[in-house]
This record gives sequence, structure tokens and C-alpha cells, in this order.
Amino acid sequence: MNSPLPKQFIKLNNKPILLHSIDKFLETDPNIEIILVLQPDHLKYWEQVCQEFLFHKTISIANSGETRFHSVKNGLEFVNEEGPDDSVQTSIVAIHDAVRPLVSTKTILSAYKAAEMYGNAVPAVPINDSIRQIESTRTIAVDRSRFCVTQTPQCFRSDIIKKAYLQDYRYTFTDDAMVVEATGEHIKLVDGNPDNIKITSPKDLVIAEALLKMEGQTFAR
Repeated sequence: MNSPLPKQFIKLNNKPILLHSIDKFLETDPNIEIILVLQPDHLKYWEQVCQEFLFHKTISIANSGETRFHSVKNGLEFVNEEGPDDSVQTSIVAIHDAVRPLVSTKTILSAYKAAEMYGNAVPAVPINDSIRQIESTRTIAVDRSRFCVTQTPQCFRSDIIKKAYLQDYRYTFTDDAMVVEATGEHIKLVDGNPDNIKITSPKDLVIAEALLKMEGQTFAR
């Protein structure tokens, strides 16, 4: 992002990116429990956000790890499954990229509901571009209708996701669905929203600002 400030704290329409993401989940369900995974030296930025925007929702803070896998594993330690009389109470855990601030409440609800039914749910959108598969010294055209782009939040029943993260880390794990799939679970896809982009560059920030402006104009009509 060409910025000394961690990208999740960069402002988008005058509000930090990660606060857009958190607010979208609270809009979906005000009683949702949120666990924020941060590098220890980023905690000061979060405290500044809370002060500047008068954010008082109780949030658990977990330390990030060496990789996404280890960060999620640390966050899962805060998921409480204790029910009445020491019984186990299964919940639905949604794992979301803080830098996907344009996720819709519809996508969040769809993923939660599907995970309740099937044990897991991953939002996905179709690929619009032609794609080719790289094989050694040549490339092969493939049918794009057989592929999709996955997004977050990726939702899982708490017992399933916690069990999955007991396995050893593999460098091939790039998202949580891959970790769960490695245990033998079949992944259920639900419709994502095309605007749910991941902000990784200054260009993405400009696009997100334009999308938010369009969204505001739509609501104003």
C-alpha cells in the first residue's frame, strides 16, 4: 500500500478499513461476538481507532502468528464452546479478511445459514475472464465456468473448524476452506458479492471508495 500504516487501519471514506468490516457484521447481528487478530505492535492503532470513533463494542484481541494459518488458530482459542452444565455448545464461526470492507449483509447471512445446514460455507463469485492453466512449458485453455473466485467470510461449525486447526501447517493452506477440506470435509459454496474485493494496493482503495460512493447514491434514491 506504500504506507507505513498497516493497510487495515488506512481510512476509506474517512473510516479505517477494518472498522467498515466490523460494522458490517454488527449490522448483520448486533450481538455477534468478534475476535480481532492483530500483531502485538498494531494494538496501539486499534486503541486509537476506538478512541477516535467512540467504538465501545467488547472485542477479544488475539495475537497474529507467523502465517494466516497460525493467526486463525490463535483466534480460534477465543471461541468459547462451553454450554450450560459444562456441555459443549456448537456455534458458527465466520473468518473474514479485515481488508474486505465491502462484504454485504446478504453474503454474511447466506454463509452463516448455509454453515448451519452443511457445517461450512464459502462465498464465491464466477470468473468473467478467460483463463489458462500453466503446465510445464505450455499453457492450456480451460472452461472458466468450472472455476470460481472464493471470498470471505468463510463460515464453519465451531467443532469442525477447531478440529481442522489441530493438524500441522502446510504451505499449501491459503485459506480456511483448504484447511477444513484437508480433514475430508466437502466445501459448500454460496453466492458472494462482486464488490467484496480484498484491498491490497492503492488502486483497490480507489475502487473501494468509488463502490462505496455508488452504494450511498443507491440508498439515497
